[in-house]
Amino acid sequence: MEAYPYAVASLQAYVGDGDLYTAPIPMLEQLEALPIDEDASDKGFGYALFNQFAPGTSELENRQPIARVLAFRGTDFDGFSDIFYGSLRNDQINLAVETFAAEAARFDDSVPWVVTGHSLGGALATEVSVANPQVRAFMFNTSPFYGGDAMSNDVRRTVFNERGELLRRFAKFKSAPAAEVYTINCRPGASAIKKHSMRLLADCLTWIAAYADKDALQMVETQGVVRPRVECKRDNPGHPGIGHREITPCVHQSRPDKEISPDEADD
Repeated sequence: MEAYPYAVASLQAYVGDGDLYTAPIPMLEQLEALPIDEDASDKGFGYALFNQFAPGTSELENRQPIARVLAFRGTDFDGFSDIFYGSLRNDQINLAVETFAAEAARFDDSVPWVVTGHSLGGALATEVSVANPQVRAFMFNTSPFYGGDAMSNDVRRTVFNERGELLRRFAKFKSAPAAEVYTINCRPGASAIKKHSMRLLADCLTWIAAYADKDALQMVETQGVVRPRVECKRDNPGHPGIGHREITPCVHQSRPDKEISPDEADD
């Protein structure tokens, strides 16, 4: 449940994409970030900045942030700049570390910082956490291409990867940075490319959190979040609500007949 706000922030860092969540997002408030210069933008670098608030406080006036979240945008597969400057060279790594320092210097308060990101954005968040041991980091389907000390600050990094997603095929050739790593299986039967999607991973983690978190349940109900394919199918397609417990176990068909589509097989 702790991780889902950072999954949401990582998704929202893909500014301009068509599958982002729409406002309002109860636990996050997007802030105006420092302008990205043309050179950095040409290298594919991007990020978003948020205040994070305590669960259940969206209707309170003058609520104070419990964390400040810097979310790095991941790879844009429509162009080569991210792959070249983010994976093959260190340009985006240097930009990420410099950007975090510049953003942190803007705020004269004691609000703790969290860095996060999906794919390449996860690798950039890793690099920032290595350079700043006080910073908490959450990464999602993170890229294995990074250059920092893999063992530094390991107790303050958490990784969520969808089982079988695209980048895990490359990760086996490189030692992963030390972190608390969770592998989840929200999309059995989907392609490795589809499993890499940040929207699908954010939907899944938000759906799980909605069993205990009011803000997550609000997100499910207002943002078109659907039941993860791995969860039991019910007569009512909506989320069963906070505190729900399954009484009767369901059985998934692990090897569906050929005429059954992957989507149907997981129901």
